Amino acid sequence: MAIARLQRGVVQSIESIENWLEFERDQLALWVPVMFGLGIGLWFWMDTVQAWIATIVAGLGCAFAGIAARFERRFATALLCGGLCMASGCGLIWFRSERVAAPRIERPLVARFEARLLDIEAQPERERSRLLVAPAAGQDLPPGIRVTADLDKLPSGLAAGDDLVLRARLVPPPDAAVPGGYDFARTAWFQRIGGTGKALDPVQRLGPVQPAGESLRVRISTHVRERLSGSAGGIAAAFATGDRGGIAPEDEEAMRASGLTHLLSISGLHITAVVAAAMFVTLRILALSPWLALRVPLVLVSAAAGAAAGIGYTLLTGAAVPTIRSCIAALLVLIGLALGREAMTLRLVATGALAVLLVWPESLVGASFQLSFAAITSIVALHEHPRVRAATMPRDEGVAARAFRAGASLLLTGLVVEIVLAPIALYHFHKSGLYGAAANIVAIPLTTFVVMPFEALALLFDSGGLGAPFWWVAGQGLDLLLWIARTVAAFPGAVATLPSIPVPAFGAMLVGGLWLLLWRSRTRYHGLLLIAVGASIAIAAPAPDLLVTGDGRHLAVRGNDGRVALLRSRTGDYMRDLLAERSGELDPPVDLDTVSGARCGRDMCLISLERGGRAWRIAATRSAYPLSRAALIETCRAVDIVVSERRLPRNCAPRWLKLDKSFLARSGGLAISLSGPSVETVFQARDDHPWRRTARGISPASRPCTRTWFGA
Repeated sequence: MAIARLQRGVVQSIESIENWLEFERDQLALWVPVMFGLGIGLWFWMDTVQAWIATIVAGLGCAFAGIAARFERRFATALLCGGLCMASGCGLIWFRSERVAAPRIERPLVARFEARLLDIEAQPERERSRLLVAPAAGQDLPPGIRVTADLDKLPSGLAAGDDLVLRARLVPPPDAAVPGGYDFARTAWFQRIGGTGKALDPVQRLGPVQPAGESLRVRISTHVRERLSGSAGGIAAAFATGDRGGIAPEDEEAMRASGLTHLLSISGLHITAVVAAAMFVTLRILALSPWLALRVPLVLVSAAAGAAAGIGYTLLTGAAVPTIRSCIAALLVLIGLALGREAMTLRLVATGALAVLLVWPESLVGASFQLSFAAITSIVALHEHPRVRAATMPRDEGVAARAFRAGASLLLTGLVVEIVLAPIALYHFHKSGLYGAAANIVAIPLTTFVVMPFEALALLFDSGGLGAPFWWVAGQGLDLLLWIARTVAAFPGAVATLPSIPVPAFGAMLVGGLWLLLWRSRTRYHGLLLIAVGASIAIAAPAPDLLVTGDGRHLAVRGNDGRVALLRSRTGDYMRDLLAERSGELDPPVDLDTVSGARCGRDMCLISLERGGRAWRIAATRSAYPLSRAALIETCRAVDIVVSERRLPRNCAPRWLKLDKSFLARSGGLAISLSGPSVETVFQARDDHPWRRTARGISPASRPCTRTWFGA
């Protein structure tokens, strides 16, 4: 009897799911890229070959279960397609990671070598440029190396294709300095960059300057920055060619804090503006001829012109993956228009996402992919909602009412986009602007209808020396844009911070958001539960008390007063910002010497912290000078944690963690919470991802000693 009741319950559950899927039949195709991306995401998240195989087997198992069921049922079809997509996504990224494999530098070295310049990224505000070079064959170097060179060490007129001689200090592509930091090693692997470095001597060009000189992109960037100075010129160059090197760091940070940083990256907004402008101009010009208007499908011709403009703009701006992704989406919209379909639908967004993942599956884990597709998905889903569509559709009304309706629609769209993008920004950057919706109400129209059109006209009329008035208007618009960014960034509470979001919590929020956006029945609101669970876990995650970089040189300590302090007073700006962001702090870190409970000398600091109802003592070396072996061993015995960039004696035995050079080589950077206590490491005990070196034996003792002691 019990078995029969169970069988009836299972049958009823399947029938209920079947009825729901039948109601949602038009939305099922939207989950194809989601399941494909799930397979890719699981491959990045899980560390071992066995886990990857299990993921593929699980996907194929779901597919076979769908085949075993009655195929005409939507439940069976969903199992079949979902399982195949998940298995295919995991298999594709695994295959691609092996296919792009290239040699890497294993240890730091100083080398003099010949190479061909592949790309140059000017950073005039930092007085340097980044060179991507391909070393000549036979030099025992990776196929791609990224070198930073000061401007005074570069020859004039440098352009892609030049043959160079460089002397540089090269290192392996850096892993994340601390857990949750940017993992350049992963990015470099898929770009076939095997090392990074700094030019030590002036870069020499082999042979004469190329007749073509600098590339068109470089010439345009230089020309724009000559017409507009400072960060305004840097932003104008970013709009024209995607070159962001001319923007002052403080202004770029203000753009990020105000929620306007998306304007600096060539993406959907810029491609849409270029395509729409090309279509509008082409259509208006051709419509002047009655003969053409009556005999030629002008919409198709203008769509072709828009497609050509979009592709040309993509190539001009360097054809980066985010730009190509936006161009693909624009082309899909143009195809829809040519076929007489609705201009933008969730199906077109899903098709664009799937196309990008098929070509660049690794882009899934990048902030750019997640931010851009989350934004466009939320915008389309919002305006496909019947109530929103009814409220925002054009109608016969006065100018004031029409303007109010348009402003309200833009504000609502901005609010939704900010809410959707906040978890992604917090996960990747540990902070997110809170007033972006209000700032974008002015910034987006200003950029789309003033800055970009007048900049394009200025570049066009500069060929005849008549561009000055247009540059003036564009400059005024850019000054206003920067004023908005600086003002909004200075508002109290303008930025929300979060030290870290655990991957499961982030995944729960992503799945919950997709569930809410992609379905149409009331079941969609179940996604709010997943979002709430993920957000609760993220908020409850403790801020680290100690952050140790993988080289052991940098230590960030959260003092008893809550301030974050750094071991070394001469820590560079990049590392200061990284440690502050990972600590979840907006205020700049202070020097450890100024914190109560810390005693620092030239060679070592001793820190006393109160956490979890007990006193913790930490010792950290801060110089490379020799230390008394006996005194060092005695200090180790008296502290709970010792941190050092050097290899410590075997007899150095702290009560809990000995974080010296040999340990950190296996663990990478660490984030330590003393209230738990808990330890998070960059490297896992086993990691089969091809860019990650294997680390072993990094698990600390399950529980630290609870002895307390007093004094320094």
